[in-house]
Amino acid sequence: MNNRSVVVTGGAQGIGKAISLRLAHAGMHVVVIDVDERAGSELLGHWAGQSEIRFVHGSAGDPAVVEQAVALASELGDGLHAVVGNAGVSRFKPLHDLQLDEWEAVLRVNLTGAFLLARAAAPYLDDTNKPGAIVLMASSRALMSEADTEAYSASKGGIVALTHSLAISLGPGVRVNCVSPGWIATDDWQRADKRHAPELSAQDHAQHPAGRVGKPEDIAAMVQYLISADAAFITGQNLVVDGGMTRKMIYV
Repeated sequence: MNNRSVVVTGGAQGIGKAISLRLAHAGMHVVVIDVDERAGSELLGHWAGQSEIRFVHGSAGDPAVVEQAVALASELGDGLHAVVGNAGVSRFKPLHDLQLDEWEAVLRVNLTGAFLLARAAAPYLDDTNKPGAIVLMASSRALMSEADTEAYSASKGGIVALTHSLAISLGPGVRVNCVSPGWIATDDWQRADKRHAPELSAQDHAQHPAGRVGKPEDIAAMVQYLISADAAFITGQNLVVDGGMTRKMIYV
């Protein structure tokens, strides 16, 4: 991956920031899309490595923004190697209060944004001699739910289906997988004015068979693996990274 480029949507804060920095440390040129311009500026100010991090301000649900970022990434280093569709928004509210425009706004960023990224990147990534990779961000909420999460859960379930559809359509020149994070504490990966240490109890950690709540670094490590040559035989898959929480039966 060294000297290849990657686009990361929602890459200036939270899980996306961890992904952006991990891939940059691996020698990749990273083009970050994010709606938060201040967070993007902080990310650029923080980075002092040898590879480049570029910032494109805008929404992952805007075709022009996505196409701009993909075109920029294709010109860096040895060209585009991967894209990571990480951007996501949520509206958690009772069904009778959820407005149509709120439903559509969630799907626009989370699901349509993933489609736009894959569509824009595919021509640059499709190479059977040097296959590219697409990684999309689903969620354990694609598999299980709390109440009042209809828009978010539906969008993430759509990501899982979109992943295997793209894998069939774009293979073998492009591998496509998605990651479903569980509980990931992102409090200390936000922009400076929102950043604080995670407030987690022993009970929070004990809910996980792995013994702890997840960290953004856990997801970033999986993303790096999935776009690497080590994952050359993995495509169309949803990798659940949740410390085992979705496997734990709970009786009340």
